[in-house]
Amino acid sequence: MEFLTPTASFALPATVLLLLTLLFVRIRQRQGERRGRAANEVLDTVAAWPPESVRVLSITERQAHELLKRAMPGYLVLAQVPLARFIRVPARRSYGDWLQRVGSLSADLLLCDSGSRVLAVIDVRAAQETERSRKRHERLGRVLKAAGIQVLVWREGELPSLSHVRSSMAALIGEPSQGAQPVASRPMPLIPVADIAQVLADGDRAALEAELDATMEPVPSGFFDDFEPSPSAR
Repeated sequence: MEFLTPTASFALPATVLLLLTLLFVRIRQRQGERRGRAANEVLDTVAAWPPESVRVLSITERQAHELLKRAMPGYLVLAQVPLARFIRVPARRSYGDWLQRVGSLSADLLLCDSGSRVLAVIDVRAAQETERSRKRHERLGRVLKAAGIQVLVWREGELPSLSHVRSSMAALIGEPSQGAQPVASRPMPLIPVADIAQVLADGDRAALEAELDATMEPVPSGFFDDFEPSPSAR
C-alpha cells in the first residue's frame, strides 16, 4: 500500500482551495457585470447623459472641407462619416466586434461621385499626434486601403494649395468614367480664386476674430481612445 507524503497531502487541499477561490472570484465578477448592466438599463438616456450641442467640424476640418469643395467643383464632399456607413464586411464573424474595433471610427472628408460612391478619403491629422491617435489613424487607413479607397493625409497647419489638391486628386481618381460622373450635369470650369490663405479664412474669419466658446468645439475624433480597451484587456 502506498501512502501520500506529507507534501502531497498538503498540496491536494491547497490546489482545491485555489480552484474554489478562482471560481468564487469569477462568480463575483459575473455578478458585478450583471448588476452593472442592470443599473445601466434603468438609467434614463437623457437624464443620465445630459446632451449638449457642439460643432460638427473643427476649424481645421472646416478649412479642409472648403478647400476640397473649391478644388473639386461638381463632386460631392461629405464630412465625418462613420466607416460603418460606407464599408461593408462579411457576416461570418461578429459584426459587433468589427464595429467596436474600427466601424465606429469616422472618415474626416469623403470625395464622392454623383452616385455617392466614395472616390477618396481625406484624413485630417493634428500637427502633434499622440501614440494612440497615430495607431487609430493607421488602423483606419489600413481598412480603407483594403477596401480599395484612396487615402490622402492633410496635416493641421499645413493644408495644401488648390492646385496641389487638383493634381493629387486627378492622379488618384483619374478621369471620371461613364458610371461615375460628377454631380454637375456638365463639366464646370475651374474658376480662378483668391489667394489660398484668404479662401481658407472666408469661412472662419468671424470665428477666428472672436473668442470661440470651447464648449462648442466638436468632439475630437480620438475622444474615446482612452475608453477603448487595449487588446490585452479584451
